[in-house]
Amino acid sequence: VHVNDLTASAKPAFLRVTKQYLPHVARLCLISTFLEDGIRMWFQWSEQRDYIDGTWNCGYFLASIFVFINLFGQLSGCILVLSRNFVQYACFGLFGIIALQTIAYSILWDLKFLMRNLALGGGLLLLLAESRSEGKSMFAGVPTMRESSPKQYMQLGGRVLLVLMFMTLLHFDMNFFSILQNIVGTALIILVAIGFKTKLAALTLVIWLFGINIYFNAFWTIPAYKPMHDFLKYDFFQTMSVIGGLLLVVALGPGGVSMDEKKKEW
Repeated sequence: VHVNDLTASAKPAFLRVTKQYLPHVARLCLISTFLEDGIRMWFQWSEQRDYIDGTWNCGYFLASIFVFINLFGQLSGCILVLSRNFVQYACFGLFGIIALQTIAYSILWDLKFLMRNLALGGGLLLLLAESRSEGKSMFAGVPTMRESSPKQYMQLGGRVLLVLMFMTLLHFDMNFFSILQNIVGTALIILVAIGFKTKLAALTLVIWLFGINIYFNAFWTIPAYKPMHDFLKYDFFQTMSVIGGLLLVVALGPGGVSMDEKKKEW
């Protein structure tokens, strides 16, 4: 009995600490790709400007405006998110940056990069949902039920978009390890998408994705002057952002539109 009492008291303490610190860690991971990209725009200003000018023939002035918007938009958005000020405006601004980069860098035609950008958007949707209070509607004056409030659908949309990241990691090799990884990974992403055993499935995906990220995107092992260094760095921080989105799911739960929530009604 004494051991059970200790376990019972330790569990709420663990959950309390998790609830207190996990959203902060999640937000830091989530904005990491924007922070890294904003800093890169500062240090690679001329290279980025020349690339945009060369690709779109828009002239130095418009290319410089593009780089400035990316630099200022991303860094200011990150500061607002981390300081918990005007988070909704910061999220909309970062959505705009994703859309701008998707067009400017022709990501629209690259399925892998497009799916990863959509997954990043899913993380921002979850952040937007987290920043909203339960009772507020996106549309002032429109009455909403708890189950159908915009926040619940943001959480659903965020979960569904997040799993797109994992679809880019599936390997169609016939060796045992790849098949096992695909089966387990697919099962977990379905659980997160439909909101069943969501926190456990999301936490398992966090661990799996973090391991894959450290192993495959180890940009620090490549000299900085090699192009592969930048590619791996981009992938690494984008993956960290998706991990941040999944940590928000772990911290906040799946929301009202999920099987976990429906089970409570049954």
